[in-house]
Parts: sequence; C-alpha cells; structure tokens
Amino acid sequence: MINVKFYLDKADKSTYYPIHLVLRQKDVKIKVATGEKVLKNDWDNKNQQVKESDIRYKSINKFLGFLKLEVEKYFETAPHSHFTDKKVKEMIASLVSSRKFNTDITMVCEDDIQYQNKQKITFVDLFAGAGGFSEGFLQAEFGDKLYDFRLASDINDNCELTHLARYNYQLGLDAEFLRQDITEPDFLNNLNKKLKGQTIDVVCGGPPCQSFSLAGKRKKFDKKDDLFANYLNVIKVLRPKYFVMENVKGILTKEGGKIKEMILQEIRSIIDLKEFHQLIHFVATLKRNSIYNTFILDCYLQRLNFEKAIEKELDTLRENYIQAIENKFKVLAPKIADYKTSKTDVNFNTIRHGFNLLKRTNELAYIRKKVIQEKNHSDLDNDFFASKFDDFLISIEPSAIIASIHEAFKGLNPREEYKKDISDIILALEIYDYSFDECVRDLSEIAESQNVEKAFREILSYIRLYNIEQPFVALASDYGVPQNRERVLFIGCRKDQKKIQIIPATVSPEEKVTVFEALHDLDFIGNDEEKFNYEPVDLKSKYNGQTEKMKALLKQRSVDGKPNSKLGLTYAEWSRKGRLSQRFSNAKNPFYVRNSEELENILTHVVAPLQNHKTSKQNAEVIKRLDIILNTGNYDDAKHELKEIGLNSEKRNYNVLKADGQSPTVMTIPDDYVHFSSPRALTVREMARLQSFDDSFVFQGKRSTGGNKRKFEVPQFTLVGNAVPPLMARAVALEILKNID
Repeated sequence: MINVKFYLDKADKSTYYPIHLVLRQKDVKIKVATGEKVLKNDWDNKNQQVKESDIRYKSINKFLGFLKLEVEKYFETAPHSHFTDKKVKEMIASLVSSRKFNTDITMVCEDDIQYQNKQKITFVDLFAGAGGFSEGFLQAEFGDKLYDFRLASDINDNCELTHLARYNYQLGLDAEFLRQDITEPDFLNNLNKKLKGQTIDVVCGGPPCQSFSLAGKRKKFDKKDDLFANYLNVIKVLRPKYFVMENVKGILTKEGGKIKEMILQEIRSIIDLKEFHQLIHFVATLKRNSIYNTFILDCYLQRLNFEKAIEKELDTLRENYIQAIENKFKVLAPKIADYKTSKTDVNFNTIRHGFNLLKRTNELAYIRKKVIQEKNHSDLDNDFFASKFDDFLISIEPSAIIASIHEAFKGLNPREEYKKDISDIILALEIYDYSFDECVRDLSEIAESQNVEKAFREILSYIRLYNIEQPFVALASDYGVPQNRERVLFIGCRKDQKKIQIIPATVSPEEKVTVFEALHDLDFIGNDEEKFNYEPVDLKSKYNGQTEKMKALLKQRSVDGKPNSKLGLTYAEWSRKGRLSQRFSNAKNPFYVRNSEELENILTHVVAPLQNHKTSKQNAEVIKRLDIILNTGNYDDAKHELKEIGLNSEKRNYNVLKADGQSPTVMTIPDDYVHFSSPRALTVREMARLQSFDDSFVFQGKRSTGGNKRKFEVPQFTLVGNAVPPLMARAVALEILKNID
C-alpha cells in the first residue's frame, strides 16, 4: 500500500513555504519538491490542499491532485524494479519541471536568427480542423524560404481551442483564428479585418464536396453544399499565388466525373479583374461587328459583368438583367395571346412569376440556407420528409426556375414568327445561370465565326487568374505517413507562377513507414489507463522469438521518412522530438486543457511529456472478442468463431493493424481499429502517430462523443480522423516553396 501526502518545508525569505510531496511504501520513503509555494496560513494540512484565501488555490490544488494520482498509478503499474528513489524522483521531477518551464517563460516566437532572417511565405488555413495543413506547412523549408502562418478558420470551438493552444500558447505565433461559418454574409469582411491588409501567398483547405451534385439532380442537400463556392470566393478576394484544395478520392468519379469537371470549370472561371476590361471590350466589338443576334451578345456582356461585381452591385446587375428579359417578354406577350388569356393562363403565370423569383435570388438563397439548416438539425435523411425537402430546395434554384419557364413557353404554342423571340428569351435566361466558363465556350464559337478566335484565346490567357490541369490522387504513405490514406489535391497556380501538377513521393514503396515503427514505443498501456510519461517497452519479452524480426522494421529516417542511416532518427524518435523542434526552440511543453477558460489560465494547464494517451474501458467480453479477431488476423475470418462462442457483434467492421504494413485510412471512431499486438482500440495519441502528428501536438477538449452530438461536436478522435496528415501537407508545402516566385 502506497501513502502519498504533501507537507510544507522551511519558509524562504519571503515567508512562503515550499510544498513537498512525500510518499511511503514499505521501506521506500521519497521526498520531492512540487515547485509550488504558499503562505503558512493558506495551507490546509488536514485536507492536503491550498485554502481559498490564496488566489491560486484552484490551479495549485489541481496540480497537486494530478501529481498524487500519477504517483499512485506509477506504483500500481510499474515493475517493482523501478521502485527506486532515483526513478520515482525522475518521474515526478519531469512533471514538475515541465509545468515550471511553461509558467516561468514568456511567450516568444522562434528566436533563432537563421529563421528570423528567412523569407516568409504567408499562408491561411481554411476548414482547418485540427491543423494538419498548418502543421505540415510550418515544417517545410527550402533555401531561404519558410512559411508564416497568418490565420486559420473553422466553425467549431474545439478546433479553435486546439489551434490556439498549439500555435499561440505553445509555439508563440501571432496567427489569428476566425471561428465562423464561411457561408455567412460577413465572413469575408471579418477575414479581411483579421488579416489587416496582409498579402497572402498561399491558401490551403479542404471544403467538403461530398454532397456535390449537378443542378436539378441532387439526391441530398446539406450544409456542405455551399462550402466549395465560398472557398473560391475567398480565393477571388485574397488572390494567393497558390491555393490547395483537398478532398476525398470519390470526387473524381462522382456522377461520371462531371463533378470534377464542374470544380475545374469553377476554378478556371476565377478572373483577373485587372485585365477584365480587355474581355468586355472584345465582346462589345463582337456585338458591333456581328450579324449575330445583338440581344444575345448584350446578354453575354451583362452576364460577364457579374464577375467583377460584389454584394449590392451584383444584386442590382442581376435584377436589371432579368428585368431586361421581362421587358422583352412584355412586348411579346400581347402578340401571342389576348389580354384575358395572358392574365389567367397557367403558362403565362408561370413565366411572369418565374421572373419575379429570379429577381429575388438573394431572398431564395437565404430561404435555401435556412431550410438546409433545419433539414440537418432535424436529421432528415432516409425518411418520408427528406425527399420532399429536397424537392423544394431544387425548385427554388435558378436552374429549376428557368427550366419551369422553358416548359411554360412550350405550352404557349406561339405562331412561327414569334418562335425566334421566345428562343432568345430562353437562351438569355440560360446565360443568366451560366458559369464564366460556359460563357467563354459560347463566345468562342461566335469569335470563330468572325475569324477572331486566336485573339479571343490570347485575351483569355490574360483573363484567367489561375492555371490548373487535373487534380491528382496523393497517397499519404508516399510521404512518410504510416497510413494508406488517399486524398485528391487540386492545386491552383496563379498565372504569374509556375504550374504544379504533382507532388513527388518522398519514399519508395519499399521504404514506407510501418505501423510498428509508428506505435511500438507507445505499447506500454493497458485497458482503461491513461499515461502521461513515456515508459520503456521490452521488445524481447513482448515478441519472444520474433524480436529481431520486429527490430528490423525500425529504420533511421530523415524528417520526411526517407531512410537516413547516418543522421536520421526513427519515426517514433521524430514524433517524440518534434519535427518543429529546431525552428521553435522556445516552444512550451505539451499541455492539455478542457476548455477556453482553462487555456487562458496558464496555471491550470495539465503539463506532461505525453498527452492524449488514454485507452477506453472495455469489458471482458469485448477484450475477448478483440483477442480472437487479433489472433485470427481479420474480422471476416473471425466471425464464425465469434458466433459459435456467443461473442458476435453487430459492428460492421474491425480493422486489425498489421505491424509490418501501413494502416488503412484513419477515421474518427477508435473502435474501428484493433492494435497490432494488444486486444484493444487505439488511443488518440496512437491515431495521431498514424497521421504523422508530433507528440507535442496536443488535441484539446473532449476525448470522444456519441449519438447526435457527433453532428455538432468535434472531440479529439474526430479532430485526428478528419485531419490532413502533416507529413503529406509538408510535401505539398515544400513543392510550393520550390516553385513560388
């Protein structure tokens, strides 16, 4: 039985008494200073805590409780050979010194002159999540260039908490965080205020595009529908030299590849406003010289002017466009039908009311957003309500309104002499809903008919602000990440910059980092435990006759995973040391907080070398099930045996990690994975290792959540699973540094 208590040592010159920890177990007695001091009258010896009369009582008592708990756990779990005065003191001293370092020094940014004098490439991280892009970009250096982190944005408070803890408190950066929905009307204004007029060289982010579908054919509407368009709005405003957009692999084949082409079309539709006058002048010349319908060419001119307008000016241009078409219809209407018919016929009413709706696109967009929010809030999916909500959302889109007007015109049955006017009105409405690229497509044909297509192409080369070929699939394990995670990358290159079409792999297939390399040194934790210190792992006793085989998996590597037997470290050593450790030599030690209030009070930080290393509490039945799956090798092969002994599960899948290979894609639910040598799920820290996050990167806030809360909360496991692997982001960032001018 261990006995842990605190006592006051002799007072210092200021009459403050140092608080010491003393522990006894049989013949072992150890005394260690906690680094905290109090006045004698502020110490409650009976309850072993600081009284409320000391303003710091909450933080000191929290730290003393943490120390006591760690000492007790240490004696419960550590081998008896470790019960020595020296080893126990070292364990306690590491916790005390880590806390003292964090509370004593002032926050400073990187202080090494070799970094302060380098050329800084500014970047912004949108849809930042945990900060995978941010982390990878800060690791990248090339020549005299490195990155200057200016701002991150996300909608969730735990993303903000994790970012502030990592980049502002721990690394000492002055990067801003904007916690706001990118679809809100004042997002761009708030972004500009945070950036204070700074030029941004690179924008990165992963706007979810999973719900994309073609207009009029959507099967699902959710709050993710508008995120891509709003991401591009930020690009239009900031005009970075490069932007990186990350997404799931399925986006390439969705709807037969049409969604991918739509995304490329939207990117190519971003124009250079400084050169835009050339295009307007060219189309005006086409109109003057054309025997083609001047009304339609005027429609193209008006539609092109949408590209350079924002907010109220754009609203006015759109309304004037529709009004001009409506005026043409009003002149035509009496020629098609008598007054009574024009006022009562359903086709006439559809056309007139359709014009009204098109002039109120802002109001309809607001309604659309609110309906989508309600659909998500009420979890409408796979029920009788979802399709009805979706039908309504489709019906108020401009493309659907225009389609209804088109059908109504068909029902009028006009005389032959008026059909040309009607087809002009229909085409004019379609032009209203065209993308910039669709306008260019049609104008190219008109330019060709006037033998000026070459001049038109030349103007387009000046007008398009970004060059992009095709997106490409990046496999995380090609960049030193011990995980076969596939992601699609769209890299937009401003027209004055070199094109980037691929991110070269940093490791060959034979050199890839294995799961064992990533996790072997963390395998000292059992069921329902939390560890704050690294402990030795005895590979010989753990793997018996396979020790040498397992050791052979460990390789000395450069930071990017490339084998380097002379100057390299193992993957686990890089994780412990930190891939940012050289640049940020004054970084604070890893710490954990539950919320923003604790973050602001530095004395309440739980400071320890190892964070986020806690296992779930699993009952004997679950452990037995996992043990059978682990020994069998995979879930499918184990199902028969599990059913026979009554341990079958409704769970769809368990992924058994293979020590000598890479993990499958790390998702947000830890129970989906079985550790390669122990019948248990992974800790947050282990999942972070598989994503290539340094151990010093602490995931803050709640560890996990469940049920409907998953729709609103982003706990640690979700932060990890949704992140871009930092080493993959580092490779992207490095390629940009090599090419940026």
